[in-house]
Amino acid sequence: MKYILIIGDGMADHPLEELGGKTPLQVAEHPNMDYIASRGVCGSLETLPQGLNVGTDVAIMTILGYDPRRFHIGRGPLEAASMGIKLSKDDLAFRCNLITVKEDILIDYSGGHISTEEARELIGYISKAYGRTGEIEFFSGVGYRHLLVLRGDKYSDKIICTPPHDALNRPVSEILPRQSDERGAKTAQILNKMIVGSRDLLFDHPINRKRVEEGMKPTNMIWPWGQGRMLNFQPFYDIYGVRGAVISAVDIVNGIGIFAGMDIIRVPGATGYYDTNYEGKADYALKGLRDHDFMLVHVEAPDEASHIGDYKLKIKTIEDLDKRLVGRLLEGLEGDHTIAILSDHATLTDLRVHARGPVPFAIFSTSQSNGDRVEHFDEFSVREGSLGILEGEKFMPLFLGRHESHRK
Repeated sequence: MKYILIIGDGMADHPLEELGGKTPLQVAEHPNMDYIASRGVCGSLETLPQGLNVGTDVAIMTILGYDPRRFHIGRGPLEAASMGIKLSKDDLAFRCNLITVKEDILIDYSGGHISTEEARELIGYISKAYGRTGEIEFFSGVGYRHLLVLRGDKYSDKIICTPPHDALNRPVSEILPRQSDERGAKTAQILNKMIVGSRDLLFDHPINRKRVEEGMKPTNMIWPWGQGRMLNFQPFYDIYGVRGAVISAVDIVNGIGIFAGMDIIRVPGATGYYDTNYEGKADYALKGLRDHDFMLVHVEAPDEASHIGDYKLKIKTIEDLDKRLVGRLLEGLEGDHTIAILSDHATLTDLRVHARGPVPFAIFSTSQSNGDRVEHFDEFSVREGSLGILEGEKFMPLFLGRHESHRK
């Protein structure tokens, strides 16, 4: 049996006035997701435990069966693993966005979706100003996503850093890093000095002058967040007895896969945006199943569309995911297989933020004798499925072949 898990990041939503009280998932045409739902079993999944961040890292850990209350370590170390950056047990790693600020207001968490080439130059410029070899290091990533590492035990993780996508249109002065107890005071001060100072450094940089001239947003501030230190995971194979691989353009997802001992399959043209290589992800997944039992295929595009508040684009990303990836997988799968489609969390397009609450999922297996006959895959239709509302950590055992025991 082969297992394929497709995650449309932030695909779930809540009803929008512009769509007549429907969600983008309800409005979008996605016959291949509907096929899985109608011939498989459906339900809703609670992926974000109370008390933890409302983020992809928490949700995907939960989906894979790792209790985030025990294993969550912040985005930083996970993304460092994906980028091949070595950390010691004392090092503190942060995701570091390049953002856009206007008159002290955070207006774009992605720096106007800056290109990787532009971002690499800006991060290099920041690194020359603030980097201290062996102590403070910046590493360039993809697009607006980068990494900051504070090395050594002199830096404290007792700080609160606000995710920039959850702070759109808020004053920077109100959301700067702050200490969670007195041990974090010095570290928060160091971060704030770099953040505020980065705007002066980047304001008149040639890249930003050119971006403004071409009608694009300037990329004028760094924003560290998602901090954490290393922690060992039990390998996915040791838990479930299947050899797994991950396909994603997002470092946080690949990092979780690496911590779980899974292989990472890099797909040319996979961007993490709306222009990602959907067909390539499908083809590489089918090829990867030749020597893997389990394949996680992650697509970031719906989440990105929600964060910029574009419901039309979100509908398009869902339809592209369905036609160009899910459909291609269904056509290419051979032999016994189990395939699932789900959203890791909801991303609310009108508010442009992640949200808690159950998200829809559907599982089809060639070993099933019959399904739920749910006609449409969306947040509301799956409530008619046989699986009800599940706690997130129950999903993976269910997906890997024991779903009959979870039936009502």
